[in-house]
Amino acid sequence: MNDLRFPTGADNAELAPVLTLAEQLATMHAADAIELLNELELSESIEILADMPHEHAVLILDQPELHDAASIIKGLPAETARQLLDAMSIDRVTDIFHEFDTETRARLVVGLGPETTAALRKLLRYPPHTAGSLMTTEFVSVPSTWTAAQTLQHIREVERSRETIYAIYVTDPATKNLLRVVTLRRLITSEPDASIMSVGRDVAPVTVAPLTDQEDVARLFRKHDLLAVPVVNDSDQIIGIVTVDDVIDAMTQEMTEDTLKFGGMEAPNKPYMQIGFVQMLRKRAGWLGVLFLSEMLTASAMQHFEGELEKAVVLTLFIPLIMSSGGNSGSQATSLLIRALALQELRLKDWWRVALREIPTGLVLGSFLGLIGVVRITTWQMLGLYDYGQHWPLVAATVGTALVGIVTFGSLAGSMLPFAMQKLGFDPASASAPFVATLVDVTGLVIYFSIALIILSGTLL
Repeated sequence: MNDLRFPTGADNAELAPVLTLAEQLATMHAADAIELLNELELSESIEILADMPHEHAVLILDQPELHDAASIIKGLPAETARQLLDAMSIDRVTDIFHEFDTETRARLVVGLGPETTAALRKLLRYPPHTAGSLMTTEFVSVPSTWTAAQTLQHIREVERSRETIYAIYVTDPATKNLLRVVTLRRLITSEPDASIMSVGRDVAPVTVAPLTDQEDVARLFRKHDLLAVPVVNDSDQIIGIVTVDDVIDAMTQEMTEDTLKFGGMEAPNKPYMQIGFVQMLRKRAGWLGVLFLSEMLTASAMQHFEGELEKAVVLTLFIPLIMSSGGNSGSQATSLLIRALALQELRLKDWWRVALREIPTGLVLGSFLGLIGVVRITTWQMLGLYDYGQHWPLVAATVGTALVGIVTFGSLAGSMLPFAMQKLGFDPASASAPFVATLVDVTGLVIYFSIALIILSGTLL
């Protein structure tokens, strides 16, 4: 599999020298090479990365799209692994070290370059999903006493060891405090002897603290249209930068986790086809078990109204209709509110405003669905498609009224659950659609049969 042959031409029967797969991948764009590597077994990926030219192997390992990068590096010879880690961007190395077990960390950290080791010690102490965990220490910083020409010369010297050069951070020579951010565009269009302080705009730099949540960092990027944001400590000294590509990767991962929570399952840490059978069961069984136990309350509610069901079997025909309508309205409201909370369009204190908005919304939507239900029962009865009995107008009124109450309750419950989850310190996405649907199913049955008792009492009940 690792040997590929290419003809030299139609008129030449000889074959070109044998190319290994590692050599072939080294001639491809990194993104294309990564797609092929992701389809191979782990042992094959390790073998190919070990044979690949050093510079290209670093380029591939630096990309978060490469699956099992930590396992690949763990499987490489220790010396090869250290050389690759030393050459990679420090934020990517930090991500990989987060995935290592304690033994692997201890084995590979010995022999790393002093700069890599110092940066790792600094970055690994920050919690995941914060600006500190996303930042890199590989940025361009110059003192405020320099000129534009000195700064450009410095960029030429350090460019290959910096993650980005599009922003230059100007600091006070004495205190190291961040004073200004200069874009590369303004720098290269300025006069060579101009002071670096005069090149940048005289505005306070947009900064974040190392413990700032990654979602807040992403909002800052969107608000100010940034390519990078400096991370500063309590003394306003720059300790790193977060680049836009790292924010996109982090938010993509978080969106994936939220999407899976909507579906009622724990987020896996591997692509679908690489998840083992047992791991897949563990990821899905927990939520399914919780939801199943919750749905048992539905059976309990039906048992409570067993007598009414025996007297008016016709009511059972509309149970699926009632339950799905309430669950759908609740899921809609939950999805809207989770997005609004994530974008900070709403705060916890706004819960009462949302409630006042969802109650009339639920009443109108419930009335709309209730009208459809009444028309359906009436049409079937009048056309002789089904006989709902002599009290069919009361059955239609029961279904229509119940839909108003259930859809209203579903909208209100679905909108309040994300607030409750956030208040308790949980991710609002945990108020997933299946959980909301289960809650509304149980209460919907209670509302349905309670209204049936009121309307049908003395007739069918």
